Amino acid sequence: MVVPCYDEVNTVTTLLDRVLDSPWVAEVIVVDDGSTDGTRDVLATYADGPGSADRPVRPRVLLHPANRGKGAALRTGFAAATADFVIVQDADLEYDPAEYPIVLEPLLSGDADVVFGSRFASSRPHRVLYFWHSVGNKFLTLLSNMFTDLNLTDMETCYKAFRREVIQGIEIEEDRFGFEPEITAKLARGRWRIYEVGISYAGRSYDEGKKIGWRDGVRALYCIVRYSSVGERLRR
Repeated sequence: MVVPCYDEVNTVTTLLDRVLDSPWVAEVIVVDDGSTDGTRDVLATYADGPGSADRPVRPRVLLHPANRGKGAALRTGFAAATADFVIVQDADLEYDPAEYPIVLEPLLSGDADVVFGSRFASSRPHRVLYFWHSVGNKFLTLLSNMFTDLNLTDMETCYKAFRREVIQGIEIEEDRFGFEPEITAKLARGRWRIYEVGISYAGRSYDEGKKIGWRDGVRALYCIVRYSSVGERLRR
């Protein structure tokens, strides 16, 4: 489990409690990406102590001295991972740790190398929010599919689970949210076995702390092309 975290003082306690209560979690690596809102003080109460009978896993907290972005935090966390499987878990409460068994099932059965948790291929509950965000997500997924020849329904999802050797064998270059199209393109080029499962989604508003913006969408368009096979050929 890798948890990238930036200025999430209002949610990180509840999120980590849910993660640590899950019987599916063997390891938790939290990468604080330069938080200045008190998140680091909260994380200090979780780290560097022994587990208990109720919670045998204790988080390992890694600190970035300044904010570098989600991709940079994930790069740090992936490098430190030692468990067989690695799930990306944002530090907000948009994705539910109770659904780890759904996400892990294709990995545990040996059918998959990577699993994407789709918000758009599910009958699970979804909070109703921004229409144009939904359109943007579906457009970016469609464009990504065109360049990768995959048939994903949710390329931008947070819930991505990997066999550890797969994610540690891929160089992550993007520092921000460009991680999502980058890793999708590189997985497709590596011909890894990718599965998709339906998940719930409790999206939050910008007033509640949502951070992704239109500039990240523009960067995603660039990353879809840059990291595709076409982009690789153009760069040579």
